[in-house]
Amino acid sequence: MATEQSTQRLTLEPDNTYRLANLCGHQNEHIHQIENSLALQIRHRGNVFQLSGAEDSVKEGARVLDSLYAITEDGTAVSPDIIHLTLRESGFVPVTEQQISVQPSELTENLKPVLIKTPRSSIKPRGKHQRQYVENIRQMDINFGIGPAGTGKTYLAVACAVEALMQDQVKRLLLVRPAVEAGEKLGFLPGDLSQKIDPYLRPLYDALYEMLGFEKVTRLIEKNVIEVAPLAYMRGRTLNGSFIILDESQNTTVSQMKMFLTRIGFGSTAVITGDITQIDLPKGTRSGLVHVLKVLNNLPGIGFSHFDSKDVVRHSLVQKIVEAYDAYEKQSTIKPLSQDNANSKDRDG
Repeated sequence: MATEQSTQRLTLEPDNTYRLANLCGHQNEHIHQIENSLALQIRHRGNVFQLSGAEDSVKEGARVLDSLYAITEDGTAVSPDIIHLTLRESGFVPVTEQQISVQPSELTENLKPVLIKTPRSSIKPRGKHQRQYVENIRQMDINFGIGPAGTGKTYLAVACAVEALMQDQVKRLLLVRPAVEAGEKLGFLPGDLSQKIDPYLRPLYDALYEMLGFEKVTRLIEKNVIEVAPLAYMRGRTLNGSFIILDESQNTTVSQMKMFLTRIGFGSTAVITGDITQIDLPKGTRSGLVHVLKVLNNLPGIGFSHFDSKDVVRHSLVQKIVEAYDAYEKQSTIKPLSQDNANSKDRDG
């Protein structure tokens, strides 16, 4: 069935040379990114743009250009990642890339406004899954965010934690991560406990610095308002009035996951993030995250948010890489099993 073609003329006001240059990018690289993502053609002279392509893509292109031009008003530099996030905001997928149909009710849900306020910026979750994830964190005491890298699981968890701390909903933040690469034995590393675990918590630190600033984060760590700890050091504690983030939880063992979940006390919120496709545990060790999905999946009061490749907010190639790995693993599942069975028969014979 042929897709109806359309042409739309769009005039961006006010006509400002610097803002237009910011919008278009060096040698129109930003315009080309929008064209490639939406499968349309964009021509412009000054602040007058002409968009040609499938009717839905043209409408979406006009929305994206309007949104990006509004961003330039306060001097914000348009970048490829901002364009990618803006493109993903409405959940629109061009006809040439559609794999599943999007129901009108889903689009309405995608447009539901959610905003996380931190001292340095206000953060807007993108897409249905990110919005649901944030709403779960705000409503439930224990939440799981599961999905591939680049879907915003850790970043949004830190944003919600900072918001809760600034609004006095909690007294402190705890950042926890299993140090699998060091076998949970950190004694041989130089420095104090915080310095030993720093490399494993760097993504959490980076998010905190962005939302609070380096100096404020440093002061809060000195006052023990923000605490960093390897998972192995959580045993025996009871955490009241805290916002606890367990990152990279796919690298916990079953006993470690149970230990962590039973540390949570009154007035606390826990967010557990992980990617079950990137487990670094020793061969034969069962992931605590995979196990807990089966144990607690139907337990009331616990939130589960699942992300997929469509939620990736990094470079557009990251989404394609995730999808390629998923497709390869699905196709190669049967053959290795058959081969193993054949080898087993040979050994038995």
